[in-house]
Amino acid sequence: MPRPIFFLVAEDVPKLQALAQDLKRRYEADYRILEAASASTALTMLGDLANGEAEVALLIADERLHEMPAVDFLARAHALHPGAKRVLLIHRGDWSSSHPVVAARALGKIDYHLWAPWHPDRFLYSAVGECLAAWDKSREPPFAVVRIVGGAHSPQAHWLREVSSRAGLPYQFLEDDSEAGRQLLRDVGMENAPLPVVVYYDGKVLAGPSEADLIAGLGFPTSFDAGACDVLIVGAGPAGLAAAVYAASEGLTTVVLERVMFGGQAGTSPLIRNYPGFPHGLAGADLAVRVIEQAWLFGANMVLTEATKLTARGPDRVVRVADGSEITARAVVIATGVTWRRLGIGGLEALVGAGVYYGAVATEARAVEGQDVFVIGAGNSAGQTAIHLSKYAASVTMVVRGPSLRGSMSEYLVTEIGKTGNIVVSLSTEIIDGSGRDCLETLTLRHRQNGITEVVAASALFVMVGAEPHTQWLEDSVARDDEGFILTGQECSESHRWQLERPPRLLETSMPAVFAAGDVRRGSVKRVASAIGEGAIASQLLHEYLQTLLRRQGTRAEYLVEDLLEGVFGLCGHGCGSPGDEPVGSDQDGAGGCDAELWPGSRGEGAGVRDLVGAQR
Repeated sequence: MPRPIFFLVAEDVPKLQALAQDLKRRYEADYRILEAASASTALTMLGDLANGEAEVALLIADERLHEMPAVDFLARAHALHPGAKRVLLIHRGDWSSSHPVVAARALGKIDYHLWAPWHPDRFLYSAVGECLAAWDKSREPPFAVVRIVGGAHSPQAHWLREVSSRAGLPYQFLEDDSEAGRQLLRDVGMENAPLPVVVYYDGKVLAGPSEADLIAGLGFPTSFDAGACDVLIVGAGPAGLAAAVYAASEGLTTVVLERVMFGGQAGTSPLIRNYPGFPHGLAGADLAVRVIEQAWLFGANMVLTEATKLTARGPDRVVRVADGSEITARAVVIATGVTWRRLGIGGLEALVGAGVYYGAVATEARAVEGQDVFVIGAGNSAGQTAIHLSKYAASVTMVVRGPSLRGSMSEYLVTEIGKTGNIVVSLSTEIIDGSGRDCLETLTLRHRQNGITEVVAASALFVMVGAEPHTQWLEDSVARDDEGFILTGQECSESHRWQLERPPRLLETSMPAVFAAGDVRRGSVKRVASAIGEGAIASQLLHEYLQTLLRRQGTRAEYLVEDLLEGVFGLCGHGCGSPGDEPVGSDQDGAGGCDAELWPGSRGEGAGVRDLVGAQR
């Protein structure tokens, strides 16, 4: 197989040669570096390459082309090599909003830009590495940690691909009726095994695996054996992961529970372009993997299991999980996010995972190549998904109930959608039915203005409408609004659920020491950066809460005296006259009775926060 190609175009020959030389120094072992000093010569060469087996990875064009505008050249070159990433080489010194690169990026005519002049090690190689990483992700991975054999429209096989992708595992999917799929099954002795079959790089094989089987194969714990911690975070989307990073970095014993897969809804986004610090955008899965690793390196415990109940037990906050065990914490952050609202259409619900998908499913993009697909929704997630799918599908139709996209979608997405030739926006339209034998085949649309219905062919439907908070498991433990979103801060006082004299903290729920962050909270801003900010704020608030307890309770030495008094006299060491095992009264943070009950160490429970006292003496 020939090496992939970097194709460079610049009329400034010294600049062209310098760029080629710097790229060869780093990349020549794995890539061919080809050059052309004019756009017309480049197009001729690229046309010849298109007839062979050569694969062009990067198209790099100097903005100062005179024969034709560089953006137009990249468009024509990309038509010959649609898998290549388009890179515009721009010159320093012009930060005006009228710079051609601004419009080109907004309209989706380029993928990346490089600066000239450049410093190879500090700027050039890191930028090219980012371009190459994005290009490589659009191809079948050369190395697969997981190989999956299953039916093309199998919901279980789809789920396995999605989980592998969101976990950051390079995977390969082989249809069970393909020669490569049959050969792999023969190689591992699984010709007659139930599908799908999962083959790990270390030789381990799973046939028809359950969710628990796959999670175990990923290496994430499914329980927290210690049973007690300082901070328990329920939900591992952007808000929960940010809270974990900041809590763990402060030395608090931190546990993160996630019921499906780390990353939340943001983890399914093919490209988040408006996240600060990433001018070319980044995939939601990439962001999730980075923050998971960051929290883990600070010492956070990442556990894949579902929270089923939240209760207050004296000063403790106790969360029951799926296996019936309990985790006790000094403070809790609820960041369970939202899920897309189900359509409730019988014909479509029967095809979930077999052409009908709730949310952005990056794993299915290559599977719909050359087909007609539909996206329901008018928010940023729907827009990002439509743009991503347009790079593979023959056509993408956005089905929008309202009269416009602009009321609910960022302008940069509206602009790019309008300039993408194979995206059609069907306004004032809704889907009322769908059908298919083994997979989605047709959709029935109704145009709301005139009531006319039509049946259209469809290979896939991506649903991103309505947000339902994942809060059913909370029952009546914290105050929620009629839609299930959690009330926090001043709203708790207004709900008459707040019982303490002090006001609730900014993100605190009606249960003291329990905070909510991200999309699950009423009034939150539905943006990734906002969710991360709320997670960081929640971590700071709970840290202040724990510090308040430290200040009120004094030093470790005082506790030794209290333990002695309790052991000898059976009375509280604070002199309140209460029996040590029957606290009375109420304190400012919701723990009944004697403040000594805020501390667990003398009663055989976890002592993570108490240990902080000794560290601060």
